[in-house]
Amino acid sequence: MSIRVRLFAVARERAGAGEVLLALGEGATVADLRAGLAERFPALCPLMPNVMIAVDAEYASDDLVIPPGAEVALIPPVSGGAPVR
Repeated sequence: MSIRVRLFAVARERAGAGEVLLALGEGATVADLRAGLAERFPALCPLMPNVMIAVDAEYASDDLVIPPGAEVALIPPVSGGAPVR
């Protein structure tokens, strides 16, 4: 299945796009999505431990299965601390 992922803030900058399509198998989880994004966009790897992923406007745990047609967003931390390098 093809998942459309919206990217915000530094994630958008590192991927070079505000939205990407990622092909994952049926029954893919949020953890699978994280791994797929990190593989396709290595510049996102340092962000992955701290990003939140929302599925259909709800923050999702890594074990959540992403339903077909879901609205998915990758939201990095946006305040405080040192910048991620």
